[in-house]
Amino acid sequence: MFWQGCPGPLSTRYHAPLLMAVPKKRTSSARRDKRRANHKAGKARLNQCPRCHSPRLPHRVCPTCGTYAGREVIKHPIAQPTATPTDSE
Repeated sequence: MFWQGCPGPLSTRYHAPLLMAVPKKRTSSARRDKRRANHKAGKARLNQCPRCHSPRLPHRVCPTCGTYAGREVIKHPIAQPTATPTDSE
């Protein structure tokens, strides 16, 4: 037999060579795409920010108030209430 005298990791003296499974026919693009039709990303899960209760992605800084894990990470300017002009003429 041809593999008995061949040195190397894929053949040994007493066992048949290790062969991998190979498809007989090429997978068409339509069949491949039908199989991949369900491999889509799921919806993003949203949590509530414990400080401002706005929706945010988990394990990320809140885009509204800039806090993460109970501390302020990004400084956001706080909107000061502006005085409405009164007609005092």
